[in-house]
Amino acid sequence: MATMNNGRSKRAAMPSITPLQAILLGVLVIVLPALVVLSPSRLPLASCNSANVGRTSAGRGGRPWSGDLRRAEFSWNRLHFTEKTPPPQTLKIAVFSRKWPVNSAPGGMERHALTLHTALASRGHQVHVFTSGVAGVDGKSAAGGGDGSPRVHFLGGTPGQWRSNEAWSMYKAEDDREAFDVVHSESVALPHNLARDVPNLAVSWHGIALEALQSNIYQALAQGPDEPISPALNQSLFGQPLKVVGEIKFFKSYTHHIAISDSSGEMLRDVYQIPPGRVHVILNGVDDEEFGVDEALGRAFREEIGVPRNATLVMGVAGRLVRDKGHPLLHEALPKFLSRHPGVYLVVAGSGPWAARYAELGPQVLALGSMPPSRLRAFYNAVDVFVNPTLRPQGLDLTLMEAMQSGTPVLATRFPSIKGTVVVEEEFGIMFAPNAESLEDALESAVGEGPRRMAERGRACREYAAAMFTARKMAAAYERLFLCIKNETYCAYPLPFDSQA
Repeated sequence: MATMNNGRSKRAAMPSITPLQAILLGVLVIVLPALVVLSPSRLPLASCNSANVGRTSAGRGGRPWSGDLRRAEFSWNRLHFTEKTPPPQTLKIAVFSRKWPVNSAPGGMERHALTLHTALASRGHQVHVFTSGVAGVDGKSAAGGGDGSPRVHFLGGTPGQWRSNEAWSMYKAEDDREAFDVVHSESVALPHNLARDVPNLAVSWHGIALEALQSNIYQALAQGPDEPISPALNQSLFGQPLKVVGEIKFFKSYTHHIAISDSSGEMLRDVYQIPPGRVHVILNGVDDEEFGVDEALGRAFREEIGVPRNATLVMGVAGRLVRDKGHPLLHEALPKFLSRHPGVYLVVAGSGPWAARYAELGPQVLALGSMPPSRLRAFYNAVDVFVNPTLRPQGLDLTLMEAMQSGTPVLATRFPSIKGTVVVEEEFGIMFAPNAESLEDALESAVGEGPRRMAERGRACREYAAAMFTARKMAAAYERLFLCIKNETYCAYPLPFDSQA
């Protein structure tokens, strides 16, 4: 007993901790209260999560939902808005986007912006996009518009450099000519000091600081036991909590918030303290004319790239081949796994630092580089299962949606954004914790099930994706939100022109 009361003895008995453990402990002290708030038992409505909502109805007990759309805490993709008939009213829409796709391999946010606003323009809305300049285009010029496509206003100066004040001036000039009905910002393209004076504004968040903090924790934990934490990650781990606090303070400057996953919507309501009526969940969508089931195309692609006909299972991975996309985990898990299964092949479609490392793993790994959407369609149809080892819980990876739209099941990291919005049923794929051991177990499970079982899972994926992840479904939901912002009459659901199919 005397020993237990001796402070010196207690200090001597305390185990030492590594610098990484000290960093993570400090971060967890800050972030854990937020995670407790987001635990399932504390969520405001079970129907917030897509996993708890019927495929064709957002109401409880299978009954069609009705009410004020601003109070809906589930994704609007669950509802049936008009897609095939003209909108009840055409709108003039301003869009602030840091970049606009001008090549075959844009980032996820740019692809989202292009897909969404092209779809809205094709429905007759007048869409004006304000974005940074591109090489080969004269500064402060506009392109497109009037033919079912967005009118894009490019900034002058250095290509790719975003200057929000200049974009704001261009917007004001067009707004003075004819007022905009609604303004849409892709993340913080329109900064909060300007946004607070725009009541008809909606902002789409493709990742928030709280999710980025979680990503940094996962990346730190994924490092080897003897691998020193990088200065950049070290700095980010310490600085990210302050960014979360900063976001919570300035997010209130934006009138309407569009979350692209159910979990992000919960964070905005429960941690960022945005009133529920100003948070709307609308999932991203992909062009179902570009991505769909085509078995013949898949077989031809396999033959083209040299996959043997007797391959026992073909896996695929696509996107940016960088650390935070989880490629260190997959690269670590592959050597022993592939040696145990000589008939398994991995097809890699993407570019980045890890491309060369994949190519060094031997003939069972086919590294093909980046691909345009036309080639990705063949890629998704050629693989039995799509692997996404991301360490980024923020946003919602379009590659998962593209794979499911193509009838391909997925192996994906067990993050709230993925589990609650994409892989909402076990039939859609296999999930794993963000570490190499769990990923390797998932790979083994896929091999054990085999291509026939993967094809069964893929059919279920296609059915769900066709109901939730199409560009038309996404555009219809955004259109309805924009109409609601313009005129509260359109906030009611259903209205006579809504499809109830």
